[in-house]
Amino acid sequence: MVNPAMNQLNPYPFARLAALLDGHDHTGSLPMIPLSLGEPRHETPAFLIDALADRDNLIEGVGAYPLTGGLPELREAIAGFARRRFDLAELSPDNQVLPVNGSREALFAFAQSVLHTGSPSITMMPNPFYQIYEGAALLGGSEPHYIPCIATNCFNPDFSAVTSGQWSRCDLVFLCSPGNPTGAVMSEPELIELVRLADKHDFIIASDECYSEIWQEKAPAGLLGACARMNRHGYERCVVLNSLSKRSNLPGLRSGFVAGDATLISNFLLYRTYHGSAMPHHVQRVSAMAWNDETHVEANRDLYRRKFEAVIRILEDVLPVRQPDASFYLWPETPGDDQDFARQLWTDQHVKVIPGSFLGRHAAGGNPGSGRVRMALVATLAECVEAAERVRTFLS
Repeated sequence: MVNPAMNQLNPYPFARLAALLDGHDHTGSLPMIPLSLGEPRHETPAFLIDALADRDNLIEGVGAYPLTGGLPELREAIAGFARRRFDLAELSPDNQVLPVNGSREALFAFAQSVLHTGSPSITMMPNPFYQIYEGAALLGGSEPHYIPCIATNCFNPDFSAVTSGQWSRCDLVFLCSPGNPTGAVMSEPELIELVRLADKHDFIIASDECYSEIWQEKAPAGLLGACARMNRHGYERCVVLNSLSKRSNLPGLRSGFVAGDATLISNFLLYRTYHGSAMPHHVQRVSAMAWNDETHVEANRDLYRRKFEAVIRILEDVLPVRQPDASFYLWPETPGDDQDFARQLWTDQHVKVIPGSFLGRHAAGGNPGSGRVRMALVATLAECVEAAERVRTFLS
């Protein structure tokens, strides 16, 4: 018998996009430019490719079962990155860091390790959102509760409307800062206030920070940094998740980490021991090299800045685009229905974007993704400029 919670899972946004575009072929001969999938297309740093191709490293890596807890050198590299980046006085590589196979797998699995399926609970998440949060809650036996992220709150989740009764049922809060699809960044005071709420109402915070290293002017705050400013070096009730996919253009390496509360990390390690999802040793060694290097990350940020500057200059007088605080997404309003916009842009100009309504859920006040589209500036600079010119032509 199938787990009945499977029947509650919604189709993934890209499956919905394929259905939306089915039968609506491009009417011209323009090559396709995808701005839909948030898959980094920048060149992978050569020193990491060389390390992956090293024969001795590869042979050693595939010749033994990997350690679920991760190699000491990788845990130390991750802890070092987090200490430097978020100004942490303490973060133990021994019990506050756990390597994982990308943040997507860990976001889903972490929820299964902390949700209490025997009692009614809710899991709060931003809306619109990364759909893993919803699926993780549903299959963990928890009810998703959607917190709108709209322009009047700078596209950050507004927790002021959450009632005391809802907080009392809350087991888990998913954050995404910088946000997908908005690029919004929660401030350190906002994060500190949420930590205080977690203490008061006894819930866990899991902060998805996979876009933390793609920013425009100011490095975003992080949950561990907020805890450190509270002299909360045990990071109680708090974990962050990050990965090399966006930071280092390594989406196929499937390498990330979870860090924070040692008790939560210990329980998650036990879960993963049963789950059988350890990262291969040769991947762990290359990952350690990536976390220890910032030069390639700075170059990556600069390239995204150049793309935003070029694309916004082309679009700003025909589409209400704004520079996001971080991430590689534009989140503009559309002139009319977002699904019609995406379908017609595809048909006329062979540019693929995601309707915002596919990334959100209808809740109080409607679907906050409706009337917007997500444009991922992940292609080359030339392709992003070409796509922007086509959008301009389409709107003109």
